[in-house]
Amino acid sequence: MTVKCEYIGIDVSKATLDVASQTSKEYKQFSNTAKGISALIKWLENIHPELIVMEATGGLELPCVAELAHTKMPVAIVNPRRIREFARSIGQLAKTDKLDAKVIAHFGEATHPEPRKLPTEQEEKLTALLTRRRQIVEMLTAERNRVHSARFAMQERVETHIQWLNQELMGLDNEISDFIHHSSLWKEKNTLLQSVPGVGKVTSATMLAMLPELGTLNRQKIAALVGVAPVNKDSGRRQRKRRVFGGRANVRSVLYMAALSASKHNPRIKAFYNHLIDMGKEKKVALTACMRKLLVILNAMVQANQPFEASMA
Repeated sequence: MTVKCEYIGIDVSKATLDVASQTSKEYKQFSNTAKGISALIKWLENIHPELIVMEATGGLELPCVAELAHTKMPVAIVNPRRIREFARSIGQLAKTDKLDAKVIAHFGEATHPEPRKLPTEQEEKLTALLTRRRQIVEMLTAERNRVHSARFAMQERVETHIQWLNQELMGLDNEISDFIHHSSLWKEKNTLLQSVPGVGKVTSATMLAMLPELGTLNRQKIAALVGVAPVNKDSGRRQRKRRVFGGRANVRSVLYMAALSASKHNPRIKAFYNHLIDMGKEKKVALTACMRKLLVILNAMVQANQPFEASMA
């Protein structure tokens, strides 16, 4: 007999998948292994869920998400912060894996999060290369800071490690470049994005891998997705400063460096930045506005399939 159920919540841990149904109130637990995920999918196929909601857990959810996507089931990946805030709003302060799964299912029914387009195999591989590149850069920074304070006996070892990290970074840069140029679609988009002064290889590759929605959404939605859209914090007569938060941190950090460069070398962004400073805006506020403007320009370029023009808004 087919069980009718609309919203499913899955709490993911390293060992288990705790699954709750919002409609039937049914609860099950599966192991977070290939065998357990297979059993989960068989169970879900009898339920025909309208939406499956999961938290982003730093990668632990990816094997399950990939298998669910393969079966064409609608999956929404949600920021854990939103789930915890929702739990507090309904008075659910206790926290167990079973309760978390139920809260996630309830959240799905109450808010209807949009199923997220899952990355392709190429996007996942490029993301992995970019993630490793960022880790190497962080290690290089730490070692370069450390070499000056290291005792004489250790300086040679630190310098040797720095040389190895530089070679590894060079190898990753070459691999990222080759990976993009072997894809005709990505090669065209990469050339398009890098036509913007301030946008280099790393920024372009990050946009291709970690922001596949670029060019498919309007300016408001793409800014909100990355987390550069200011959010009001007003209440009654009290008006607070608008702030940005959430979104895709990896994309935002790369966009920050691109906007910093563009504020000096891109005529359009430079004029916009200087105008905001002349109006009395703080430098960080002005730079955040430049991040949003640069993102909007890139989005419009991909939509129109046209290279950068200084007149673009």
